[in-house]
Amino acid sequence: MRSVELFAGAGGLALGGEAAGFHPEVVVEWDRWACDTVRQNKAAGYPLVGPWRVHEGDVRNVDWSEVTDVDVVTGGPPCQPFSMGGKARAADDKRDMFPAAIDVIRRLQPKAFILENVRGLTRTAFANYFSYIQLQLAHPELVSREGESWLDHYHRLQAEHTTASADGLHYKVVPTLVNAADYGVPQQRHRVFIVGFRSDLDAEWSFPAESHSFDALLYDQWVTGAYWERHKVAKRNREPLSPRLVNRVAALRDVLDPAELGEPWQTVRDAISDLPTPTLNGSRKFKNHVLQPGARSYPGHTGSPIDLPSKALKAGGHGVPGGENMLRRPDGSIRYFTVRESARLQTFPDDYELHGAWGEAMRQLGNAVPVLLAQKVGQSVAQHLQHADMRARAAKKQKRASA
Repeated sequence: MRSVELFAGAGGLALGGEAAGFHPEVVVEWDRWACDTVRQNKAAGYPLVGPWRVHEGDVRNVDWSEVTDVDVVTGGPPCQPFSMGGKARAADDKRDMFPAAIDVIRRLQPKAFILENVRGLTRTAFANYFSYIQLQLAHPELVSREGESWLDHYHRLQAEHTTASADGLHYKVVPTLVNAADYGVPQQRHRVFIVGFRSDLDAEWSFPAESHSFDALLYDQWVTGAYWERHKVAKRNREPLSPRLVNRVAALRDVLDPAELGEPWQTVRDAISDLPTPTLNGSRKFKNHVLQPGARSYPGHTGSPIDLPSKALKAGGHGVPGGENMLRRPDGSIRYFTVRESARLQTFPDDYELHGAWGEAMRQLGNAVPVLLAQKVGQSVAQHLQHADMRARAAKKQKRASA
């Protein structure tokens, strides 16, 4: 399926989409370092990015007249206008690129789109603006008039949305807040996905069901103990069960069919246990696996426990507020994740190299979509587009036969 990737960053969403069967006609990203990451992997012969045509620059400056017959538009507009750690200015933030993404969808008229953003977009303070974004995506041809405020445009979109008219370009829009850990990613990363299907398609789509759970991990660790046996972790080297989880684990002992819990959440240990202990000299076998010194722990800055999914990686280095970019062992000792370990937590392939020094590579990874999550969403969208196409062909065939 032909696609376009907007705000590509280091390529997490695009890599997942490629694995799902999307083939980008153009990959757009303004940040030079992120573009260098993709270009470096192209030069190294990494197969998924080989055909990508990278456009380094502003999405708004791309000549879209040369791009035709696009099935899917994907992208993650910059999250700073909605980030918990940002100024939360939404529509008043010049970095808000949702209008640019909507303009591309209006121009290309894809069969479907997949957009993602931070959980902060769902905050109560942004309720109207989040609704406004969805209505713009549902009616991309109803553009804002010159001098019209976003609130006035919002009211006009509401009126259009509640009319019976079906003229023009419309999309059925489905927003969903997910935790990447529930889909097999070894990281608790909450993201908003906004998926839309063109209204002339009979897609019958819903967001993929969760496949992993915290309860399944607790069962694996504290009921059967299979987790510790699998990793050969002696009792003295395990962090004790939190008192707040004692009753929850006790209830899990009565579970008759553990399969109903799904697969266990993947932990940091699951993700990185086969990597060698990092050193300042790096690793010959694993790219980007170099020890970054200087990590320290203090209240509120404690790192990610090794036997849970990591905290959400942040787009920063030493100053990340919750220590999200650090590993915490059961004995309380900490160190920074290497870039390769962080890439594992974001489910990037081992042979995909991040360009730049540790802080720059961590910034790219902190902004990325987990590849596995993107792949699962992309596969679901691709499957439903194929089924919609099959139903459309069958309907045409039946119509011809009855004529």
